[in-house]
Amino acid sequence: MFYQKIIKPILFKTDPEWMHDRATKTGHFLGKFSLTRNLTRLFFNYDHPVLEQTVDGITYRNPVGLAAGFDKNAELTKIIPAIGFGFEEIGTITGEACSGNPQPRLWRIPEKKSLRVYYGLKNDGCEAIAKRLQRTKNPLGISIGKTNSRETVAINDGIDDYCKAFRIMEPLADYLTLNISCPNTFGGEPFNEADKLELLLSKIDEIKTEKPIYLKFSPDMETAQTDAILEAVKKHNVQGFVISNLTKKDGGKGGLSGLATKNLSTTMIRHVYQKTKGKYTIIGCGGIFNGGDAYEKIKAGASLVQLITGMIYGGPATIKRINRELVLLLKKDGYNNISEAIGKEN
Repeated sequence: MFYQKIIKPILFKTDPEWMHDRATKTGHFLGKFSLTRNLTRLFFNYDHPVLEQTVDGITYRNPVGLAAGFDKNAELTKIIPAIGFGFEEIGTITGEACSGNPQPRLWRIPEKKSLRVYYGLKNDGCEAIAKRLQRTKNPLGISIGKTNSRETVAINDGIDDYCKAFRIMEPLADYLTLNISCPNTFGGEPFNEADKLELLLSKIDEIKTEKPIYLKFSPDMETAQTDAILEAVKKHNVQGFVISNLTKKDGGKGGLSGLATKNLSTTMIRHVYQKTKGKYTIIGCGGIFNGGDAYEKIKAGASLVQLITGMIYGGPATIKRINRELVLLLKKDGYNNISEAIGKEN
């Protein structure tokens, strides 16, 4: 209530990118010291055994993670567990440093509970980020993309860029996500096409790893396109999918997050889970503001969920509230563990 009535109205009067940068600096500072981490944990953390599960060999204390796109340069890994997240996905990280698209490139759309995002994969590049990355006990996902530049538009150049970032970041990750669906970069989204995706995955297959590999889908893909990708990945080292990225269905600049993606994401989660008979891990992302939203995606087939926009609109206590509400929903339905609810609407 304090955030909604006092803090949020003040924050929402500032430029959103400036505010994001200030929040990152604050979080980085709070994460430096055990005292500030413990105080943050006192206010925002919530643990319950019913939320613990192991997915692809990784143990998660709760299913709610920070999605890629917020901690672009891995500056918040020390504070994220104290805020209550069960895991974090950093990035998207690319082969070369990228300044992103011209400003302005981030807008709030309160009436739609969404953000319009046009960052264009701004990040310091894999080599710089790998040198300073600080790990914590929380599982860490690393989102990998191709550098947003004309030099990576050619398919083979784009693949080389993915592979460079993958090789450098792989030793530091618990899992890796290949972001094939960023809507704001040079050359569009060529790896959403099954034949080109197979070329990328064939090269990734050559990089030996025991870490889970996930693909991040666009929510705007038609069913036939999704099915073609599902068929293509059968031949490759892929354990699951992040569903989903931003939507461009409104035709505006960049892509929309939050509520605009909610139904698109859940529909795709349901389809992929049913089509593959639950064979692959699904991380649900898009339009999660409360425990009910998270539970809907879990029952549709997601093992884990991620958010950014829900935290921006609801404040840092959102994660604690979602986890508490999930416990109540699980108990109401008679489940002893979150894993028992996965795909149970189907």
